[in-house]
Amino acid sequence: MKHPLGVRLAYPILKLLVRLMMLVLGPLRVSGSSSVPPKGGLLILSNHISDIDPPVVGIACRRRIHFMAKSELFEIPILKHVIRWFQAFPVKRGAPDKAAIRHAIDLLQAGEVVCIFPEGQLSEDSLLQPLLPGAALIVRKAGVPVVCCGLRNTNRVMPYRTVFPRPAWCFTYAKWGEARTFDKGESAEEILAWADGQLRALTGQ
Repeated sequence: MKHPLGVRLAYPILKLLVRLMMLVLGPLRVSGSSSVPPKGGLLILSNHISDIDPPVVGIACRRRIHFMAKSELFEIPILKHVIRWFQAFPVKRGAPDKAAIRHAIDLLQAGEVVCIFPEGQLSEDSLLQPLLPGAALIVRKAGVPVVCCGLRNTNRVMPYRTVFPRPAWCFTYAKWGEARTFDKGESAEEILAWADGQLRALTGQ
């Protein structure tokens, strides 16, 4: 898939700005990034403890990412244009969103990287919540490698229900697991159990 020239030029600049911001707010320590496949479709599953998680995953990954984001963000003036320009796409929460799932699968099969937060919402206490079945459906239908990213302490930068970031006075962490490809015959339960185990191990839970 050919990305617009503006996105290709602005994406590395945005990543640099986020890196500089995190140096001040909570220096990011990334580990395991060598396990992220350098090309081809890739699905990233990450835990979700802060509104700053998407940009943190973005700078922790060497590749350009399409984020599945809650539809409410696309109703906020200015922000909706920014996130659409950087090719995030909306998902309606509360019920399976077939259009969002189809779009994610299409991107993955076109060789793109997609990140979803399979808990479906922010965790109030930073503990991993049950993973939603839509993640397993995307894994089975797309047939591309899956890798988990465990985030820690990003909720110290932007705690639950806060609007503006603040200094965490500690390091933040993004830890990558090993990529895995599932057969289409794998059950949703098996896929979700693997992802749950990966995210718990990567976040120390």
